Amino acid sequence: MPAMRYFKLVLLLTLLLSAPLQAKPPYVELEQRLTPDQLREVGLSAEQLATLNRMLREADAKSTAAVAEPVPQAIDGPQVGAGAPPVRAPGTGQFIGLNDEPIKSRLKHDVSGWEPGTVFELENGQQWKVLKGSMKLKKPMVTPEIVVVPGVAGRWFMQVDEDMPKARVYRID
Repeated sequence: MPAMRYFKLVLLLTLLLSAPLQAKPPYVELEQRLTPDQLREVGLSAEQLATLNRMLREADAKSTAAVAEPVPQAIDGPQVGAGAPPVRAPGTGQFIGLNDEPIKSRLKHDVSGWEPGTVFELENGQQWKVLKGSMKLKKPMVTPEIVVVPGVAGRWFMQVDEDMPKARVYRID
C-alpha cells in the first residue's frame, strides 16, 4: 500500500532528522540571550545576574545528566491556602516560566489599588511585590481572590479581576 510506505518513510526521516535536535546545546548566559534593554528591564544587579546564571547552568547540567533517567511524575502540591506552592518534578522544563502553573489564592488584606512597590500578601503565605503597573480602584475589594500568572522568562503577573489590567510582580518571601 503506497500510503503506508509513505507514512513509514516520513516517520523514519522524522526520527533521523530529530536525533541531532535532541542533543542539548551548552548553557548560554543570560547576557547573550537578552538585549541590553531587556536586561535593564529585569533590573538585576551584576551579582544577582551571576548567581542566576550559575543556578541555571547547574540546573541545566542536572537535567542533561538526568536525560537517561526517567523523570519522576510531578507531585500534586497542597491545596490553596495550605502554605506552600505545588511541588513539581525537577527538570520538567527548559525555559523559565513555561512550565509554571498559575497560583490561585486570596489576599489577606483589602486592596484599593497598586503601584510599583505595593506588596500583596496571600493567604497561602506568599508575598508578591509590584514591579510594574498601577491601578486605582473605584472602590476597595475586600480580601479578593487573585491569580498570579506566569509569563515568559520568569515574569509573573497578578490578576485581581479578569477585567482589569494585571500588575507585573515578583515574589519576595
